[in-house]
Amino acid sequence: MKLHLTGPSEHLLTSNIQITGSKSESNRSLLLQALYPTISIQNLSNSDDARVMQKGLKISKGEVDIHHAGTAMRFLTGYFASQEGKDVILTGSKRMTERPVKVLVEALRSLGADIEYVNEEGYPPIKIKGKKLTENKVSLPANISSQYISSLLLIAPSLENGIEMELIGKITSVPYIKMTLSLLGQIGVASSFAGNTIKVSSKKQVAPVELVVESDWSSASYFYSIVALCEVGSKIELGSYKKDSLQGDSVLADIYKSFGVETSFQRNKVVLKKERIPKLTILECDLANAPDIAQTIAVTCLGLGMGCELTGLHTLKIKETDRLLAMHAELSKFGAKVQITDRSLLLEPSNGLKSEVAVDTYNDHRMAMAFAPLALKTSFVVNDAEVVSKSYPDFWEDLKKLGFRSKEL
Repeated sequence: MKLHLTGPSEHLLTSNIQITGSKSESNRSLLLQALYPTISIQNLSNSDDARVMQKGLKISKGEVDIHHAGTAMRFLTGYFASQEGKDVILTGSKRMTERPVKVLVEALRSLGADIEYVNEEGYPPIKIKGKKLTENKVSLPANISSQYISSLLLIAPSLENGIEMELIGKITSVPYIKMTLSLLGQIGVASSFAGNTIKVSSKKQVAPVELVVESDWSSASYFYSIVALCEVGSKIELGSYKKDSLQGDSVLADIYKSFGVETSFQRNKVVLKKERIPKLTILECDLANAPDIAQTIAVTCLGLGMGCELTGLHTLKIKETDRLLAMHAELSKFGAKVQITDRSLLLEPSNGLKSEVAVDTYNDHRMAMAFAPLALKTSFVVNDAEVVSKSYPDFWEDLKKLGFRSKEL
């Protein structure tokens, strides 16, 4: 599906949007529920990734196809490896077979897991024969995707001896690790995170407990971008959010002050308001703990004519696409001057944007949604716009509520 996107005729916006649960929290909660059926979940994400996770957890034998869902690939690898009697081949889309899993597989093997590569060494598909894992000491590089680490932490309480994990080097994506440990705490699992060592205790049973999934902060980022690109006085309310969020992307509230957007919390809603015109020329930001909002921030800067230097982006190369290459290509279409390395993006300040270009999305939901707010400044086409269903199926409908106009081509 190709969408021709045009912004609202009125750039002083006021609206109220309800966003479903965080994909990150939902998939963690679903895995814990599979291990401990006494857990119930509220405000579950309606994303493709959460649906794939739910479906995969119900399979005991045969092929488990998780399509584009990287979180499901990492989490299900740990889950199936630790479940006696399960015998599966875990696979996905063509892009998924290009995304490395070796670090996780090696870590699980060190715990006693039985995992083989079906085709290429280090990449899916993988054949997993579930067994009882009795070893409990494991080490991983600290600068890898937090999903590898969380995959092990989530299964840890179900193991006979829990897990003692050593992270080697400088740790990235700390908020996502803390999110996992916080969820474990909510179901009564003891853990500690001191220096580069994480310990999770074993727990055979969990008392009945309800996990309430907070709405997705990554999804909120696109509305932060919209408010930043609107006139002073524009306001959008989003539900359901909390001030003491577990999600690393909640750092948006601080970052977007640089764009003149102030954040306040009212009951279970977060209120975004454009208070002033930004004065910064270049935004410098280390996103090692929140790399998923890099695309949104870069597009916001482009729309405001600002430059940015975003660092800490080394994990973006193994996402749904190589997001650094993709951003270089798509920002350039609008006339932007962009430089990238394997861990950073530098955008020069600019004046004016090219219009009627076609933004490619690379099977990456965040490419479509990050560029959408730019329709406030110029009209353009979004290719494969349906890719948003991976994390936010209602995205285009919610933009219509704000007055954005989209025409299917």
